[in-house]
Amino acid sequence: MHMIEEDHSDKKEPGKAKILDRVIAKVIDFIIIGVLIEAIPKAGYFAGLAYLLLGDGLFEGRSLGKRLIKLRVVFQEGGSVCGFRESIMRNFPFAAAYILMVIPIIGFVFPLLVLIFESLLMIGNERGMRFGDELAKTRVIGESAETLNSIS
Repeated sequence: MHMIEEDHSDKKEPGKAKILDRVIAKVIDFIIIGVLIEAIPKAGYFAGLAYLLLGDGLFEGRSLGKRLIKLRVVFQEGGSVCGFRESIMRNFPFAAAYILMVIPIIGFVFPLLVLIFESLLMIGNERGMRFGDELAKTRVIGESAETLNSIS
């Protein structure tokens, strides 16, 4: 009699957000930041920075991009939703790159490096967490019906 071992390596953690969904949500947020920069003369840069830092604390752990794609930022332990403090912590790497972006000629390099670094960490982490998530002790989950019931 042979024992058959099941391979659980391809099973994803319940509620874990798909990487493509996270990328789409972040692109939507970057578009919103671009609109703020262009739409609000003189203060648009700061409005964009504020949205970048605080966005994940809006709408019960969701930026506008995450809300549209049905993702949510929660604490790693316990699963309660992220607040403004955690949003600032988890988006600090992007905010630092955003601030350095104003440096003439080489400013575009910083956001590119942060995007690559954070993306590689997110892909390489089994829970899909990037450096910002490690700082804030958060993770991004998909909003399935069972996920929403466990948060409520």
